[in-house]
Amino acid sequence: MIKRFSPKQLRALGWWHSRSPDCTRDAIICDGAVRSGKTFCLSLSFVLWSFYAFRGADFGMCGKTIRSLRRNMVTPLVPLLQSLGFECEERLSQNCLLVRYGGVQNRFYLYGGKDEGAAAMIQGVTLAGVLFDEVALMPRSFVEQAMARCSVSGSRFWFNCNPEHPEHWFYREWIVQAERKNALYLHFTMDDNPSLSEKVKRRYQSLYAGVFYERFVRGRWVAVYGAVYPFMDREEMYAQAPDGLTEFAVSCDYGTVNPTSMGLWGKKDGVWYRVDEYYYDSRKEGAQRTDEEHYAALRALAGNRKVRQVAVDPSAASFIEVIRRHGEFRVTPAQNNVIDGIRRTAGALKEGRIRICKGCAAARREFQLYRWDSSGRSDAPVKENDHAMDDIRYFVTTVLEGGSGLRVLAAER
Repeated sequence: MIKRFSPKQLRALGWWHSRSPDCTRDAIICDGAVRSGKTFCLSLSFVLWSFYAFRGADFGMCGKTIRSLRRNMVTPLVPLLQSLGFECEERLSQNCLLVRYGGVQNRFYLYGGKDEGAAAMIQGVTLAGVLFDEVALMPRSFVEQAMARCSVSGSRFWFNCNPEHPEHWFYREWIVQAERKNALYLHFTMDDNPSLSEKVKRRYQSLYAGVFYERFVRGRWVAVYGAVYPFMDREEMYAQAPDGLTEFAVSCDYGTVNPTSMGLWGKKDGVWYRVDEYYYDSRKEGAQRTDEEHYAALRALAGNRKVRQVAVDPSAASFIEVIRRHGEFRVTPAQNNVIDGIRRTAGALKEGRIRICKGCAAARREFQLYRWDSSGRSDAPVKENDHAMDDIRYFVTTVLEGGSGLRVLAAER
């Protein structure tokens, strides 16, 4: 049970009440730092408001995916509601959460807004209100279609998100124009979450660097700039290859005209070391290599080690098929969300869960050259000097952290 709330959390919890100075607003927007308590407060406030304003109504709760919505919002919300005397029943097949209190039942339908096609999934329904968890990760078409479903008198909109780039449609259309939209805008920092200790705050502050620090710790809508991994310019970030490695894996970014980069990883005492690499640039060498030649290089890189997994660029279908056909290695098409992968890789490097060994010359060179696109129009690294960077990212998302719903092609015996 939550023992106390910060002033900003209390304002988010009760903005809709008739005694609140914010009660005439049509929407609320909560953005800012990670772990600042905005998601928890907004979800609880949303349900409380639904029983204050309606009886037997339908509401929408939207996330990037239904799975992430359940994990981030529904799962922590249900036990709290039950402790307050609400009855909750989740109907998984219908993606619906039924909530009852004092003889009144309201229905909360769960929607995933992962792409442009998701807008069709919410057409036709009539809602009394809709909540968007991580709205900046959803396409505009989905958000606007969900808002259009709120035709019940007294309906309101609820938004929360972590910051993205300052050209993002939600920032320009809603945060900058909050007053014109008649929306209450609350910006959260970690200090607005009284449940966080100073030690936990310091851990999060040390976890992020560069643009991710600005967005996730300071909660700022800033453009990406400069080096993608600025902290990798320090010599202490690179390690000597240790003895006594117990597990091995390989990550691969595949190219024909562009370079092919493979990293050999070994594990010791819970840390994965990128101990060796293969890097072939056909432009520099003046000749392209075939899938079979790259496979021979993979075998040479692995040597006589028992490699548990090879994570490969998911677009390299022909090379994946060659590895599968030879039947020596288990091959996994890598998870390839670039921005999320960079964030996770930066965290793994800063926490020391992965180390790059000093002998990996191609990786070291690319760490110094890998830059964000300076146009500021979107979050994207420049598509240059990124091949070892991509194979390292594939390792983190697919081997170190296990990926998500990935299909593993087992070696045939």
